[in-house]
Amino acid sequence: MPEPDPADATDVASLLRYLDASPSPFHAVAESAARLRAQGFTPLDEREGWPASGRHFVERGGSLVAWALDDPGQLAGGFQIVGAHTDSPNLRVKPRPDTGRAGFRQLGVEVYGGALLNSWLDRDLGLSGRIGLVGEAGATRLVRVDEPLLRIPQLAIHLDRGVNETGLVLNPQQHLVPVWGIGTPATGDFVAYLADLAGVAPDAIASWDVMLHDLTPATLLGQGGQLISSGRLDNLLSCWAGVTALSTAAARPHSGVPVVCLFDHEEVGSESATGAAGTLLPTVLERITLAADADRAAFLQALAASRCVSADGAHATHPNYPERHEPGHTVAIDGGPVLKRNANVRYATDAVSSAWFRDVAARAGVPTQEFVVRSDLPCGSTIGPVTAARLGISTVDVGVAQLSMHSARELCGAEDPLRFARALTTFLTS
Repeated sequence: MPEPDPADATDVASLLRYLDASPSPFHAVAESAARLRAQGFTPLDEREGWPASGRHFVERGGSLVAWALDDPGQLAGGFQIVGAHTDSPNLRVKPRPDTGRAGFRQLGVEVYGGALLNSWLDRDLGLSGRIGLVGEAGATRLVRVDEPLLRIPQLAIHLDRGVNETGLVLNPQQHLVPVWGIGTPATGDFVAYLADLAGVAPDAIASWDVMLHDLTPATLLGQGGQLISSGRLDNLLSCWAGVTALSTAAARPHSGVPVVCLFDHEEVGSESATGAAGTLLPTVLERITLAADADRAAFLQALAASRCVSADGAHATHPNYPERHEPGHTVAIDGGPVLKRNANVRYATDAVSSAWFRDVAARAGVPTQEFVVRSDLPCGSTIGPVTAARLGISTVDVGVAQLSMHSARELCGAEDPLRFARALTTFLTS
């Protein structure tokens, strides 16, 4: 493997800081924007005209699109796109959350995405997200509490004697209501708390998108720090790798237009104004083309020359459950980025995209692996197929292998994130 280029040197500490700074999709966008600004990228407003060239990004809620266009001639080389998603399965606060029983003050929450519910029990939990303000159309404010504010206590084994034999069964409505105090719940408790947190009057808060997050920081784990333990590795690891790669690629020669798109709402189907199934990415790409004084025909020609890496976590073979994996496709932690295949196109990888990504990885000195789900198990999906369908471009689904996917706390190797960022840098400069 070649020595890492000092120009794109990254370290695990950078990833850990990114994970800790991003407890919600909105914070992930803010952290990504801050890192891009530090590398000379400037924000653009979708409601205004755009310059013909430069390093720019746009934000829309929990989503961000960033690109580098030094010369309009780069359009002939197409768009080299890295797509990832900012959201992770979690618990989100309901619109009227004040509740409680048996002398406890509690908050009503709703399950977002395919969360491993048991992983949220008996953890110290904080709050993060955004609030919408009254009388300020579209105005929001980020909020974050990194203090042990909430907890979902599990039923003691003395009252559930068979739990270790029959397994834990949780009813989301009944068993996932966190406690946050003692006393009688009162309507307006949560709004008052948010208002105090944001420094506004309670009647200034119109609504919120607020969620729970585990307070344990991202950390190295295991002998010699070979593993990374953190919440939201799926898929903030890929977001970090994409932003890191774009920051490096923008400073290097590139024949096409390097683009990174971080979408929200992948975990619930991507059908939203900020999801991959919406018009965000196609609109931004067309506006980049038009701002460069090219026409729609040039835009369609650029799409024909474009490629996309759908960057999302992959399943490592679990040492305690090897029978749940396809026996012919063992996936190792730190064995290299994983190309994901599915005959029913739940992933976008095909023979063409697999070939060009393998070539990219080889040029970056990065090994690769392949994942296929067992034929008797359903397969998850990513932004890959929907992005390929929306844009009509060659797309590969690839990501870093991990365990405990969709848990409040996930696990991956410490080497593969750096490899993945290096491979994405090579892709963006192809």
